[in-house]
Amino acid sequence: MERTHSRWRKTLGLVLGASLLSISAASAAELTVWCWDPNFNIPAMQDAGARYTKDHPDTTFNINNISQDEINQKLQTQLLAGVTDGLPDIVLVQDDNIQRFLQSFPGAFVPLSDSIDMSKFAQYKVAAATYDGKSYSLPFDSGVAGLFYRSDYLEQAGYKPEDLQDITWNKLIEIGKDVLSKTGHQLIDVDFNDDGIIIMMMQSAGQWYLKNGTEPNILDNPALKQALVTFQDLNKAGLVKPISNWTDYTGAFTSGEIAMVPQGVWITGTIKSVPEQSGKWRVAPMPKLDNVDGATHYTNNGGSSWYVLSSSKNAAEATDFLKTVWAGDVDFYQGILINQGAVGSLLAARDGAAFKASDDFFNGEPVWQNFSDWLAKVPAVDFGTFTPEARLAVRAQMPGIASGGNIDDALKAIDAQLRQQMQ
Repeated sequence: MERTHSRWRKTLGLVLGASLLSISAASAAELTVWCWDPNFNIPAMQDAGARYTKDHPDTTFNINNISQDEINQKLQTQLLAGVTDGLPDIVLVQDDNIQRFLQSFPGAFVPLSDSIDMSKFAQYKVAAATYDGKSYSLPFDSGVAGLFYRSDYLEQAGYKPEDLQDITWNKLIEIGKDVLSKTGHQLIDVDFNDDGIIIMMMQSAGQWYLKNGTEPNILDNPALKQALVTFQDLNKAGLVKPISNWTDYTGAFTSGEIAMVPQGVWITGTIKSVPEQSGKWRVAPMPKLDNVDGATHYTNNGGSSWYVLSSSKNAAEATDFLKTVWAGDVDFYQGILINQGAVGSLLAARDGAAFKASDDFFNGEPVWQNFSDWLAKVPAVDFGTFTPEARLAVRAQMPGIASGGNIDDALKAIDAQLRQQMQ
């Protein structure tokens, strides 16, 4: 493995010397991009490419629709083999997976912080792709989270919007019991094969499954333990509707069956897909964990960022493109917010008209402005290289916890499984 990485670093050193010329010397080229989702990432990149081409008419873009899993597999296989043929110029990678590549394949990606001012972006996004003092990503979409809720159900139960401001999860459980008894609607739905609700609670207190990205942070992690306790309490109170797939998950709230959706901002489009529910929804800050030091109302679920491969013959131009549009064009971010519902990580975009606009679907609330304000306050965490393994270990224990299992025993099992996978 070390010989492979050594050979890879030598190869990349030659590539970097040849390709990373000054930005001003960037030449026309076809930039190949790998990303997923034809309704979100791809049209956003197409718009960015069109904007860049206006001033760089000889530059073209070849945007490929490739799934997350396939991107991860292709990168892992080719970087491990030291083979750069066929790799793109720019690639999209999920935030919680990038450290695996940065640490396993040093030199594989261009350190964009050498060319782009990273203080322009939400710092928790920058931190996700920082390794050995340099940042490698152009931070893209945020998974900043909020508590979407049916205001009509809350009103029927005797609550007002201000009753969901600055509350804890225990308070939300009290409210949820009232909503259930007075309206018959459960509070939330959860797929026990997805630990999204756990990581949102945990990150809101600045904690993660790993300590310093390298050591399991399970047994002495008060935020994780309280998140599991809260998850169990929600289930004990009958406030959780268990589901088992994405269709059932979205169907539970688009049908009006449940009262709330604690989720990343990217769920907004799905919630708004039922026009007859316009004016029946609002968004509040996330509840914070009870009795946990550092607990906040700000957290995240999901999100990805753009990377330039060091093996690219067009690395300088790819970097210039990202710097020009993705790190500098505020108007571009207004467009992808309106057209794709993408809340980008460029902080200056918050001052644009689209972010400040109110939304009648959400009772006239400035939801985009609220989300962008929360974005700047999300605690940064170190995902490390074993987040996927940690998440699988937690998911394995969620059904037992939901049914009243011992949480300390569950934490021990999570820790043991994670440590075994890290060997």
